[in-house]
Amino acid sequence: MTDSPTGVDRDPDPCPLREDPPAESLRTRLWRHGFNLFPAYRGTGARVDHIAADWRYVRIRVPFNWRTRNAVGAIFGGSLYGAIDPVYMTMLRRTLGDAFTVWDKSAALEFLEPGRDTLYAEFELADGEVEALREELGPGESTDREYLVSLVDESGTVHAVCEKTLYVRRDE
Repeated sequence: MTDSPTGVDRDPDPCPLREDPPAESLRTRLWRHGFNLFPAYRGTGARVDHIAADWRYVRIRVPFNWRTRNAVGAIFGGSLYGAIDPVYMTMLRRTLGDAFTVWDKSAALEFLEPGRDTLYAEFELADGEVEALREELGPGESTDREYLVSLVDESGTVHAVCEKTLYVRRDE
């Protein structure tokens, strides 16, 4: 059923967490620790759990605790959005390199049910996504890309869905 103004499926199938994420490297482990220490990200209450060596997979978690709880006893929406906001942009910037400019353009977050447990989000760039952007864009050309990410509990129940639109331009 999609009675949502953004077209997000309001009754999604469960999305279980990946049991075997791609391996991290020493460099991405250091990036993960840096992300988690960065004050703006740390303030969301979220933590980056895993960054694949090639930056095409990232997993974050938002624990349900006193720092993330809102007045009605669920995870604060600002913590959820703050946790997922920089991830796709950072992934694309790291995989495309300095020859490209990547910016967040817009986002739509839909809350499906209250988060009263730790929630997780997995971000993945599809095979060929980075190569397609490199081939598609000439110098000075740009495009918008849309990515969908779900915030789920350990059983895979979807609690929120965010649609992110990113602006990507090949620099001259």
